[in-house]
Amino acid sequence: MRILHTSDWHLGRTLHGVDLHGAHEVFLDHLVELVRAEGVDAVVVAGDVYDRAVPPVASVELLSDALARLSELTRVVVTPGNHDSATRLGFGAGLFRDRLLVRARVADVGTPVLLPAADGGPGALVYALPYLDPDMVRDTLTGPETGDDGTPLRPARSHEAVTAAALRRVQADLAGRRAAAGARVPAVLAAHAFVTGGAASESERDIRVGGVDSVPSGVFGPAAALDYVALGHLHGPQRVGREGVDPVIRYAGSPLAFSFSEAYHHKSTALVDLGADGVRDAELVPTPVPRPLGHVDGTLAELLGRGFDDRAGDWLRVTVTDDVRPAQLWEQVARRFPHALVVQHIPARVRERAAVSAVTAAQDPLEVAAQFLEAAGGRPADATELAVLREAYESVHSEARSA
Repeated sequence: MRILHTSDWHLGRTLHGVDLHGAHEVFLDHLVELVRAEGVDAVVVAGDVYDRAVPPVASVELLSDALARLSELTRVVVTPGNHDSATRLGFGAGLFRDRLLVRARVADVGTPVLLPAADGGPGALVYALPYLDPDMVRDTLTGPETGDDGTPLRPARSHEAVTAAALRRVQADLAGRRAAAGARVPAVLAAHAFVTGGAASESERDIRVGGVDSVPSGVFGPAAALDYVALGHLHGPQRVGREGVDPVIRYAGSPLAFSFSEAYHHKSTALVDLGADGVRDAELVPTPVPRPLGHVDGTLAELLGRGFDDRAGDWLRVTVTDDVRPAQLWEQVARRFPHALVVQHIPARVRERAAVSAVTAAQDPLEVAAQFLEAAGGRPADATELAVLREAYESVHSEARSA
């Protein structure tokens, strides 16, 4: 069986105000052609299909078109992430019975999607875990295990506890099906979670509950049970978990970069070949890059020179390091780099400071304001400027006392 693992499309997202709809169209065209060319038996989408719970109409139409084209070629298994509304994404799931399977209900975590082999026999089992918010799913995942007093066990308020409760249902069902089949049918789990050891980016939403957002990789074990865990949530493609102890656990990553922290990611989807003995091969297939994303820094004269000609067409964060903020900074940078998304002035001497002082209530507000002027203007405030600051501060302070 050949599985194509993808996640974190975030349809409807923008990048510093730039609409990514066209880039998403290019990616989805690429995905359809990849499925066609590689003879994929199933596409597994591990959450965050949309960027927000109520997506734009154009994004809904884009997803509808993509799923229609993909399901003409193969089976598609979709489960929601923390950005999606499980109810909205799961609408009509009961009507999708063959080529398109949306698994959005927590109660269904122990029931797999059955992928038939070419000869009609069992090819693989795909279990899908939607994003499990501990505060929302603990009651649903209570039991069937019981405590010493015979009452059903309710998972603790943590990502680890609810994921472990869901995995107990998965593993019990998987063991029963393999026993009934008299053979080791390959098994895939799709889940949307932050697994310990994964490298995060700036663009993932914080999912901490009780101060903890991660799930240990051991929750998905042992390796003899599940074969491949198709994760969503982290945007960098990466393998996590303990090799030889846990199943093969991988994040496909997002198909596009959604923050400058992802500038050096190699965006991809994962093409996974499964056999009765587990994962036989896993290949990362690069996704189209709409426009390179990166950083450039230097004095304005350096940035306007020929040394950055190769970056003129990129999406950029531009840092200007002159001691004094140049006049018409944005306009000059925009002419040089028409696709610059962020332009900032940080004098070189400020960047070289090893430590940044925290501003506290104990500090003199005038001292803080003077430090800001020096950092922004590249020189200490003179006597006239300090007098203006003092007059403004005392005026505001006087009004506050009389209010």
